[in-house]
Formats: sequence, structure tokens, C-alpha cells
Amino acid sequence: MNEKNKQDLVPIGHRPGWTRYGVAPAGVVDIAEEGSPATKYQESRVIVQDFDEKLTTNPITIGGVDYEYVPYGDDDQLPFEVMKRIGENMVTSQCQLFNVQACYGQGVRFIDRDTREDTQDAAIRDFCLRNSLHEMFLEQATDMKFFFTTITKIILCRDHSRIVQVRHKEMCYCRFARLAGKKRFEYVLYGDWRESTPDPNNIEVLPLLDFCDPLGDLMVRMGKENDPMTGEKRKAPKDGKDCEFAIVCRMATPGRQVYSRPYFFSAFRDAWFDIYELIGISKRFMIQNTSAPRLQIEVHDDYWDIVCDNKGITDEDERKECIKKEKQRIIDFVCGPKNAGKALISGYYVDPSGKEHPMVRVINLNQGKKEGGDWADDMQEAANTLCFAFGVHPNLIGATPGKSQMNNSGSDKRELFTMKQALEKPFHDVMMKPYHVILHYNGWSKNVTVDVPMLMLTTLDENKDAEKVTNNNEGNGNNQE
Repeated sequence: MNEKNKQDLVPIGHRPGWTRYGVAPAGVVDIAEEGSPATKYQESRVIVQDFDEKLTTNPITIGGVDYEYVPYGDDDQLPFEVMKRIGENMVTSQCQLFNVQACYGQGVRFIDRDTREDTQDAAIRDFCLRNSLHEMFLEQATDMKFFFTTITKIILCRDHSRIVQVRHKEMCYCRFARLAGKKRFEYVLYGDWRESTPDPNNIEVLPLLDFCDPLGDLMVRMGKENDPMTGEKRKAPKDGKDCEFAIVCRMATPGRQVYSRPYFFSAFRDAWFDIYELIGISKRFMIQNTSAPRLQIEVHDDYWDIVCDNKGITDEDERKECIKKEKQRIIDFVCGPKNAGKALISGYYVDPSGKEHPMVRVINLNQGKKEGGDWADDMQEAANTLCFAFGVHPNLIGATPGKSQMNNSGSDKRELFTMKQALEKPFHDVMMKPYHVILHYNGWSKNVTVDVPMLMLTTLDENKDAEKVTNNNEGNGNNQE
């Protein structure tokens, strides 16, 4: 047996002729030892402190150019900590998965302005295929739901006449930067910021197009329109130069300076995220440290001598060893589910009145009590609260299992899903910015626009499972089975 997990019979009381024992870890037990809830818990609010309350920058030199970038959080590790904490909680991780899937809808589509169907333009269809736009849009939806910000890299052809490639840049690896001594943040640095000081040789520097007018900024940089600051056209860049730029899409949040503050961060600042975590830790600790049944063992004072006498042991040391083994046999009998069905043979004696008395008696102190329900209501309340913080109704992801909580009708669930899809419209509008830039810069916008159709559940009397709803940015929609 592992010495760390070794147990012993500890006297807990006496009555005439009998000694009461309980099963306890051998030796002195420190309640603050590793495994205790006190050593497993860390407050979640520390990871989402008001990280951009004061604008601070860190210097970095890349390719001989001095930059200043804004750390993402006090220690520049906030996005990684947020992803870690959300991933460790099964309710919040499923909430975010549902949010991402709901935001994705039916995926991004380039549609004909007249027919409202997917465009048949060969150049656009080839562009979508070569850039895996569905996967890129799913990555956009993921970053938007986690950080309320997405960054898209656009790549122009050698002569700058068209945008030929788009790539998603994960927000957790992006930092906004400016030239040393300047005020405007005009660059995005893409690198592995999990290290305290990333290798400058492995950081990609992307010029950041104007947040409000990325298309106009790009046209000015390419010498296709007059610079509004000077009223003159700039000289077009040389072929093969200045072909890569970044476009940022950010969901509006109050008090934002550089990085957005997602509303679900309140789940970390509030107490319920910690309550849910503490309940799980406490249950685990309780199960690990009280795996033995809560029993009272009564042993007759003569039992140990009888055991030794029956084996003919007279040596004092041998009798102590025999008693030790007998105690272990009792422990093996009462501890752990692997011993279920085993029998304990302990003998008995008959008093002068003819009544039989067992030499060892095991008493279940929890007989008739229902076990395992500690904090069940609190766990359910915490799960519901976390779903609320992430904007997901519990009935849509099954966060409140049980007959009484899952009795909503199909109509209720369908309406909840419909409302959730409708609430994704602001996110879609924000995320469409790079695609509109592409359409206009490449000269496709006259006949084609971009949209994210949503899947709307229907009732059974309509003889169909669902319909696709076009919710484009021009205000006129179309339904399609």
C-alpha cells in the first residue's frame, strides 16, 4: 500500500468491554495539505483587472525600427489566461462554443444583388475557394466572441490592382503598436506573446489601415485617391512592395482605449465563476478524502487476544504484528468499493443468558441518508448564472439537467434560438468590414454584396425543418428553404 494513502483504526470512544474505532489516515493529518480546496483555488477577478485603465506601452525593436506596443493586460498574458479559465469550466466553454456556432450562422456568402442567390461570378468563386473563407469566417467568429475583436490580413497582388488573399490573425497573438515617439497606433505586431519577451525576429509587422475608413486609407496608400490631408495623390508603391495590410473589426464596448472589454468579463469579476469552481473543487476534495464509508467500528476488548490465542502466538512482538494485520483486515473490509461483497469473519461469544454477541460490529452511521446531493442547487444556480453572463439560455445548451428544468416546449426553444440568431446581426455587420473592402477594391461591389444567412427553425405544420434567412446589410431580406 502507498504509504501516503495508508490508513489506520483510530480509537474514538469506549464503552464497558468495547472500544469504538474510526478509519483515518495514518499519522498526523494537516488539513491544509495539497489537495485541500484552500490550495487549489485562485480568484478569477485577478486576470481581468482594468487592464487598459492606464495606457502603457512597452518598447521593442524589430528589423532596426523602434516600436511601442500596448500590452494585453497588466502582464500581457490576459488573453491566454481568459482562454485557460474558460476552457477549464465546462459550462463557459460550451457557452462560448454555442456563441461561436450561433455567430457563424450559415457562413459568409457573396450574393448577387438582384437574385439574392450565391454569386456565379467565376473570379469571386475562385477567390472564396483559394482563401477558405468559411474557415476564416469561423476563426473570425471565435475571436469576436472571445475578445470582441478580429484582425484580418489582406494581401494585394504584385501590381496592387487586386486583393488576392485574406488571412485571419488570432487576436491573442496580436498587439497594437506605434512608431516610437508617435501618437497614432498604426501597426499590428503578430507573434508569440506567451513568452515575456518574444523574439523580434519572429514577429510580423503589419501596417494597420484606418479603423473607420480602411478602404479609403488603402486607396490613398496605393495612389488611387487623393490624400485628404494634403489633397494630392501619393506616389504608387513599387511592384511587390507594401502589399500586406491589417484590418481591425471591433465590437463596441464602453471605455475602450485600445483593446475591447468583452461584456462576459463580468463573469470573472463577479463571484459566481469562483463559486462554481469552488463547488467542484470541494466535491472532489470530499470524495477523495472521504472515500471510506462513514462507519463506526466496535471491537470487543477481548477480540485481539482471542485472535492471537487462536493462532497460538505468545511472543509479545508477534502478537503486536498479528493485531496490526487484523486491523488492516478490518480496514480492507470497510474501505473502498472494490471490497463490496466481502465477508468479515470475527467470531462471537454467548453470554450466560444464551444471547450471542459479535466480537466486531460495523455500524453505518449514514444508514437511510441520501448522499451526493451536497451543493446540487448551488451548482445549478452557478451554472445558470454563468450562462446568463455569456448570453446563452441554459435550455439551449443543457446547462440545467433534470426533469423540472428541461420542460420548456419546442416552441420556447425555437423562439430562444431565433432570438439568439437575431442578436448576432451587430456582430455580422462589424465582421463584414474586410469583405466589403475586398468587394469595392476589386471592383465586384456593383453586382455583388456580402451576407451571413441565418438558419431559422420552423414549426412542424410547415412541413419543413428549417429555412435560411438572408439578412443583408441593405435592409431587404429573403427567405429560402
